[in-house]
Amino acid sequence: QRITQDIKSFTTVTLDFLLDILDSILTLFSFSAILYTISKALTWGLLIYAIFGTAVALIVGSRLVSINYNQLRLEANFRYSMVRVRDNAESIAFYRGESLERGQVIDRLISAIRNFDLLIIWQSVITLFQLGYNYFTRLIPYIIIAPLYLQGELDFGAIAQASVAFSQVLSALSLITNQIQNITEFAASINRLGEFYESLDPKAFKKEKEQTSFIYTHKASDVSLENVTLHPPNSERTLIQNVSLNVSHDSNLLIMGASGTGKSSLLRAIAGLWNSGNGIIYRPDAEAILFLPQKPYMILGTLREQLLYPNTGKEITDEKLKDILKTVNLPNLSDRFDFEAQENWENVLSLGEQQRVAFARILVTKPRYAILDEATSALDVKNEERLYQELSHMGTTYISVGHRPTLSQYHQQLLEILDEGNWQLKKIEN
Repeated sequence: QRITQDIKSFTTVTLDFLLDILDSILTLFSFSAILYTISKALTWGLLIYAIFGTAVALIVGSRLVSINYNQLRLEANFRYSMVRVRDNAESIAFYRGESLERGQVIDRLISAIRNFDLLIIWQSVITLFQLGYNYFTRLIPYIIIAPLYLQGELDFGAIAQASVAFSQVLSALSLITNQIQNITEFAASINRLGEFYESLDPKAFKKEKEQTSFIYTHKASDVSLENVTLHPPNSERTLIQNVSLNVSHDSNLLIMGASGTGKSSLLRAIAGLWNSGNGIIYRPDAEAILFLPQKPYMILGTLREQLLYPNTGKEITDEKLKDILKTVNLPNLSDRFDFEAQENWENVLSLGEQQRVAFARILVTKPRYAILDEATSALDVKNEERLYQELSHMGTTYISVGHRPTLSQYHQQLLEILDEGNWQLKKIEN
């Protein structure tokens, strides 16, 4: 929302400034010659006065740019903290962390208010300067031209003409001085948009280290790894080194290891999300692989769309969907909700129900490969067994990450990831 507001501000303010600049240029050319012919001293005095006003406005404005930018940042931090509290209210309540969260939210609010007070002070300073700057200009033409009138070198009509020309030229030269508040807000908005644009292509702006080694992905019928060494993005740390394996039909792979050793990272590499490292990964097209994370993604849509995701346009009958829900042990879900009902599914369904809905997507999609990243961690052993047996009967080959010893009975290979990039590949006799 803030980005769209900044883009709208950028386009409208840019157009307004361009029109103001064009108007100032035309006014300057129209009246500066008239003023110069009436009084050279008045022309030079006007130029010096305008330069002085612009310099002061720029000095104060440079401070306003940083204050405006900080205000946008602090307001964003406050809104984000409120969203986090809303999304994690139940966990916070269980931890009895209300006082800490309240303190953090209040601290962010106070920081935004203090910066806003500072913004008001500096805006008041520049406003007072602009008032004095514009009022004093009413006296300058008469101070300079009055002696010429008294000496008889100019008549009263020339004084009126000089006053009009002076005000027009001054208005043209004082564009920055009179518009400094809008300019500083505009500059802060541009800084935000510039940072966002640079983040979209950090390599082009040298914001991140250039990657020199890659894991290459080739199309094949089976998933296999050939001398794959994996690093996290923008890091030299080795998660796993020179691993080679093949996952074909009836050779389902279980990946185990301590937390932080790189189990999920290896799945990201297989999915094509990470490519930092060396080696080759062979796998089918992305459409033939379905990835199930530990925390399933619940889309904003109907129950039917939840089950069909990511192929929400697929035609399937209600009876078939009911059978699939029974298979994943959610027979009452279709009774609680109509297939066209729209709910906040993350709040309506428990984590275990969400994981079973994710498994239902496998039964709907019927991919050749399913990649399961602790996708049954919230389920009991019986439900876990039921789902894995259904995968085996369906003929889907799967790669699982997990910690439960019971998972080994559903797989034929075990890849154990050790510290410092070491690993062991074992066969499981079932």
